[in-house]
Amino acid sequence: MRLRPIAAIALRQLYLLRSSPTRMLPMVAWVAIDMVLWGFISRYLNAVTAARINFTFSLLGAVLFWDFFTRVMQGVTLAFLEDVWARNFINLFASPLLISQYLGGLVLTAITTSLIGLLTMLAIATPLFGLHYAALGLRLIPFVMVLFLFGIALGVLASGMVLRLGPASEWLVWPIPALLSPFAGVFYPLSILPSWMQAIGHALPPSYVFEAMRAGLAGHAYPDFDLALAVALAALYILLACWLFTRLYRYAVRSGLLARYSAESMS
Repeated sequence: MRLRPIAAIALRQLYLLRSSPTRMLPMVAWVAIDMVLWGFISRYLNAVTAARINFTFSLLGAVLFWDFFTRVMQGVTLAFLEDVWARNFINLFASPLLISQYLGGLVLTAITTSLIGLLTMLAIATPLFGLHYAALGLRLIPFVMVLFLFGIALGVLASGMVLRLGPASEWLVWPIPALLSPFAGVFYPLSILPSWMQAIGHALPPSYVFEAMRAGLAGHAYPDFDLALAVALAALYILLACWLFTRLYRYAVRSGLLARYSAESMS
């Protein structure tokens, strides 16, 4: 696969960020607010409870991981939506650009934007609230990998949904992380959920990350098999999301949907 078209897609998004500070502000503002809010909540709970649980890791750490996943997903969808808002699809796909190259450019953009958000969160959580992820050691690698891969998969899936339903359906994209969070067990173990919610939770790779994090904080052994399963699930979801996006793109080309894009279209 040629890498220059992938870099060109990502470079276009970086030029947009550089030329518009208002695009950069949400990338750091919301994560900064989350870190400050949950950091003080965690500090308060540590002060007023005699529990052996370190709320800084169990709450603030969970928020940081979930925000990172959300930034990855939105890094893909926002880059895609920039082309939607600019009515740029005809220009892109009139060129010899492959779908795989276009998706690769979106992923490269998501890597950059999610790293900005992650560094912002760490810059606040580490010095102010003592959240040191170095304590997780090498376990941090599969944690981040699972959240990153699943964020990419969900971002590609959400982009395909907008491609099929039209630009106005972008409002269906933003609530997706919030809708998944009760099933992923971000703040509580899956065992307290009803059986049907547990079944959904076990199909979501992030749930294994948060279960493993809580197991480690409780002094139990990390479930290596579960983390390996989570990585495999996330990789499978990426393949399925890319396959579905390709099918939806081909449908949009055959039906002329790309040429009929408008802000009011929902068909």
